[in-house]
Amino acid sequence: MHLKRSLGTPSLLIFGLAYMLPLAVFTSYGYATQAANGHLAGAYVITTAAMLFTAYSYASMVKEYPVAGSAYTYTQKAFGSHLGFMTGWALLLDYLLLPILSYILIGQYMNAVLPAIPFWVWVVVSVLLVTILNFVGINLVTNVNLALVGAQIVFIVIFVISSIGYITGNPKTVGLFDPFFGKGADLPHLAAGGAILALAFLGFDAVSTLSEEAREPKKTIPRAIILTTLAGGVIFTVCAWVAGLVFPDFAHLSASAPTLDLMHRAGGILLGGLFTAAFVAGSFAAAMTSQVSVSRILYSMGRDGMLPRRVFGVLHNRFKTPYLAIVIVGILGLVALFIDINWVFQMINFGALIAFSFVNLSVIKTYMVDKKERGGVAIVKYIVAPAIGFALTIWLWTSLPGLAFEIGGAWVLIGFIYLLGLTDFFRKKPPVMDFSEEEPILDAV
Repeated sequence: MHLKRSLGTPSLLIFGLAYMLPLAVFTSYGYATQAANGHLAGAYVITTAAMLFTAYSYASMVKEYPVAGSAYTYTQKAFGSHLGFMTGWALLLDYLLLPILSYILIGQYMNAVLPAIPFWVWVVVSVLLVTILNFVGINLVTNVNLALVGAQIVFIVIFVISSIGYITGNPKTVGLFDPFFGKGADLPHLAAGGAILALAFLGFDAVSTLSEEAREPKKTIPRAIILTTLAGGVIFTVCAWVAGLVFPDFAHLSASAPTLDLMHRAGGILLGGLFTAAFVAGSFAAAMTSQVSVSRILYSMGRDGMLPRRVFGVLHNRFKTPYLAIVIVGILGLVALFIDINWVFQMINFGALIAFSFVNLSVIKTYMVDKKERGGVAIVKYIVAPAIGFALTIWLWTSLPGLAFEIGGAWVLIGFIYLLGLTDFFRKKPPVMDFSEEEPILDAV
């Protein structure tokens, strides 16, 4: 028994966009705008460029290994099971934290709208609903996501139209392209802003985790990865550009609700209310898709024997979903009740950029060294492009705040200690991924 192949390119694209959360540009709007010194659109251009090169590397690797596992799989095949495990461990931090981030955002916004209902109630209800939907199966998640992504796109169109109305009706205080690289823009600030924005692009990585549930994965997955990255980058950049024109005096954004400041200026209280509704719907979609992805990562590692196989490597007999991994991720989602959201932002980017860097390196190792593809076109496709992607992701990674390295380093150390125990201090190799798609453990539940 194996994961059911039912997803085509449109479904994968919707999944990736839902995971990205088209309204994610507003999730870290105030924090990222301050870091980029008011040039959020410029920071998005840099991050989108870095992510497109990295997405191309993902697309190259998934053609070779169209199985669940993402960066964990690619690094393992290119550099061995030890480094593959550590890359998967770094990426696992992201996938565990992303649903938590969504639950925090849902709780905060719903509590602001309905203060009589405590934050914790919204978090618990969201965790339960998302876990049940994921348990039933990927097709139901895809159908729900289609509606939620559609609601976000509709809101973005309304926001842009309202902003254009505001801009045309008020004297210009900045040039049309100042939000990109206008006065005060410099590489350190753009990189600092870009490092914060990397988490918004995790949707293309999430698409790669569905390789065993996609039809013709060697064609549909690479196509969906590139389309997801490009579509997300365009949406984010346009929204950031318009926001920079509407609210150029970014230093006056409130610390508690900077996005609502923007919405109220662009379209009044009505636009602020519409934003809250669309954002909560989008966060719910992101929670569903992120729980899908982390459960597939855990399933891959469980099937591999790197995590307990009887827990993480089991599929439900009827729904063909890794249901125990889904339930465990749901329980971990309750951490949203206690954790600080700024800490979550930093840690997601720490793990993501590590994983992205190793995927870029994996392309060079796989195609240039192992497959010996060193012709004219191959040099550009498999050496130059991934090398640029690696350089850009490392640049963004080193631009993260110091706290990210302190806590992220602790997470990596825990993973290294676990690896030592798993391999008896490197006297044996970790279990190797089985690429046959045969499921060794069936569950009759």
